[in-house]
Amino acid sequence: MFVLGLQGSPRKKGNTDILLAEFMDTAKQIGAETHVIKVYDHTISPCIECSVCEKKGLCSIQDEMSLEIYPLLRRADLVVLASPIFFYNVTAPLKALIDRTQTFWSRKYRLDMDDPRRKIRKGFLLAIGATKGKTLFHGTIATAKYFFDAIGASSLGQLTYPQIEDPGEIKRHPTAISDTKQKALEIVSPFLQRKRVLFACRENACRSQMAAAFAHYYAGDLIEAVCGGSTPIEAVNPNMMAVMEEKGIDMGFIIPQHIENAIEYVQPDIIITMGCGEDGCPFVPGAKIIDWKIDDPAGKPLEFMRQVRDDIFQRVQDLAKTIKQ
Repeated sequence: MFVLGLQGSPRKKGNTDILLAEFMDTAKQIGAETHVIKVYDHTISPCIECSVCEKKGLCSIQDEMSLEIYPLLRRADLVVLASPIFFYNVTAPLKALIDRTQTFWSRKYRLDMDDPRRKIRKGFLLAIGATKGKTLFHGTIATAKYFFDAIGASSLGQLTYPQIEDPGEIKRHPTAISDTKQKALEIVSPFLQRKRVLFACRENACRSQMAAAFAHYYAGDLIEAVCGGSTPIEAVNPNMMAVMEEKGIDMGFIIPQHIENAIEYVQPDIIITMGCGEDGCPFVPGAKIIDWKIDDPAGKPLEFMRQVRDDIFQRVQDLAKTIKQ
């Protein structure tokens, strides 16, 4: 399981930083992979409302958001949004990041493509404000709600703390730290109960990517799918993206990776191989190995890619039925 934290405060080791760290540390301790983006350390250009994403599904601005953050958002099972309150909303750099996820919104609501993790991804908000007004968090909660919808996550609510201003003051709050740890345990633990499956092929550009996407989309409550290649290439196969789009599944922002990277944080219970080669397929003690013997569609006609897609879909369905029994 991958937990992505978005830290919107300019203060390192400030109250927001402390609270998010408690959440992420708890998630890591019980077995999740975690990563925090401190938005003030990144250059994220604001949305320019050019509408390119609504037509092409891609942002016209090529910066850290497009090259680094989009893929991380797509890989996340849980996104934790953390921010102090600046004028009744999140901070400006974090708001710029949120605005740029219009690209994801467009792919779903304009181009009718569904993120494979949309059915399982969750979102959670941590917010801290200095004042005590009744509407202090209203704007931020509304922003978080629509941000989570844009990135394909269902909101699990929020923890909000008013009248916190001095450095480190959140540590003296009677329940903030314990509440945050408990919420992390509550949200993360169910994800860790899933059967862990590695799909392995050579390039991690076609077969293993389709298998992982189908597993997420149709059986994400049962299967934590990861995929990798014995000799991964730079980008996924465009024909694979096209035939998956025919089924309404969005394969955008996926980056091929080596098998060893895929299992760095996930100890698979099942390894499903699809021609990764005798030397490239991993050995994991205790893992059940299944070879699907699916021909590599790279360089083949589009119709062959469709046949492979449909074969993999049926195999994933059968795998899910077996796991559910």
